Amino acid sequence: MTRCRRSQHKEDKKRLLGIYMRKKTLISFLAAISSLVLLSACESQREQADMEELNEFAARYADAWSNGDPVAFASFYAENGSFRINDGEPSVGREAIAATAGSFMAAFPDMLIRVVEVREAEEHVEFRWHWTGTNSGPGGTGNAVDLKGYEQWTLGADGLILETRGYMDDAEYQRQLHADPISGTEEN
Repeated sequence: MTRCRRSQHKEDKKRLLGIYMRKKTLISFLAAISSLVLLSACESQREQADMEELNEFAARYADAWSNGDPVAFASFYAENGSFRINDGEPSVGREAIAATAGSFMAAFPDMLIRVVEVREAEEHVEFRWHWTGTNSGPGGTGNAVDLKGYEQWTLGADGLILETRGYMDDAEYQRQLHADPISGTEEN
């Protein structure tokens, strides 16, 4: 082999090695991209499954409110869970939560809670609801209420509620509760 051919042979080897390395790098890059796409798809499916579970949980929770069974309602909470409406005192523990829910259920025997939306927001789950019912329980006004509000749930690892912060327009609730049923204006 002549010196020229050896030199050409070395250059061909270098060129082929360069092409091989670029192909190998490209294949590695494409494999990494494919892995990321697959991981992203798996994560998206997991998030979708989590949201489906939250929506089912919220539907069962709303049914428990609507079915008039305060013990069943309280079972959505951890043993030491806490339930607070607006700036009121929290009901802590299942027994206290059942008592609070039971007072609403007794005052509004036809209470219906419907799920409006469930979404994850920062460190909690936001449960938006629509509440209708008639205050026809003992000592009730006989007035109907139709309110929307929401709860912020902090869930435990076991899927039970550790803390609920409930929010509704209390002024509107009081207005509806004490309105003159015929005129719709507030009674004095």
